[in-house]
Amino acid sequence: MSALHDEYAERIRRLGVRYEAAWVPEVRAGGRYSNDHVRERESRALLEARDGGAGLIALDRGGLAMTTEDLASRIETWLTPRGEIVIGGPLGLHAILLDAADHRWSLSPLTFPHELVRVIVAEQLYRALTLSRRLPYHK
Repeated sequence: MSALHDEYAERIRRLGVRYEAAWVPEVRAGGRYSNDHVRERESRALLEARDGGAGLIALDRGGLAMTTEDLASRIETWLTPRGEIVIGGPLGLHAILLDAADHRWSLSPLTFPHELVRVIVAEQLYRALTLSRRLPYHK
C-alpha cells in the first residue's frame, strides 16, 4: 500500500502542490494506558509535530461526509496557503486535537487501517484537485 500512496503523492506534487507524509509513534492501547489516555497522548504528539501556521484538517468519523465534488469545492481553500490532514491511530483522535482542528472530514463511519487511510486520502486529494482544476481523471 505504501507504493500506491507514494504514486498519488507524486501525482499531487506534479500538480504543483507540496505534499509530505509524516507520522508520530503509535501509543499502544491496553496495559497501563486507558483508551482515552492513548488518544490524548497520540493527539498531543500530533499537535506538537505540526508545522505552525497551517490549517488543520482532522479525519474523524463524526466529521463532514462529502462527495468528491464537495471535497473539490473545499480543497483549495483548506490547503491554501498550507494545510495539514491528521489521521489518528486505531482509537481515533482525542478532543484536544479535534477542538483545535479547523475542519473535520469523515471518510466513512467505518474504521480502516492507517495505511489504507493514507492511500484513500492521497487518492481523494488528487481526485478533488483534478476536478477543481478541470483536469481529466475524476470520471
